Amino acid sequence: MIVTQDNDAPTQESSELSLAELEADGDLAADYVEGLLDIADLDGDIDIDVANGRAYVSVTGGDAELERLAGADTVQALQDLTRLAVQAKTGRFSRLIIDVGGSRNARATELKGMVDAAVAQIAAGRDEVELEPMSSYERKLVHDDVAERGYFSESRGEGRDRRLVISRA
Repeated sequence: MIVTQDNDAPTQESSELSLAELEADGDLAADYVEGLLDIADLDGDIDIDVANGRAYVSVTGGDAELERLAGADTVQALQDLTRLAVQAKTGRFSRLIIDVGGSRNARATELKGMVDAAVAQIAAGRDEVELEPMSSYERKLVHDDVAERGYFSESRGEGRDRRLVISRA
């Protein structure tokens, strides 16, 4: 049996948004991000997608200046600000995801490497391995990866210190 546990699971309300509501969230987010890019005088193309009950807004193209926004902390801050802007317009929490210059895919690859290392340590005899603090979205990615490999994961800690602990199932 494969088990994952995280107290950051979406509420039923947020998981039942219609496709039209998710697309509207994406449009609002894209408008907000485009406004920020204009203020910062940065070029970039904005793509909107809806998948897995979330709106995804990606900023691509542009020039080397756009890469300054692609750091994990900066993307997370941009996502938090964008979620607040969307919430101010809709009156409800948004689970949208922001990506700048492919940083989310790069981070997903990095997270898979962390899981590889943790699984190797468990195979070598450790009872559990605690990973670095990460966002709820990143924890979700890791929970899914860990479950696919037949291991157990749970989140521990609060706020910015919340992290995953991986152990045998």
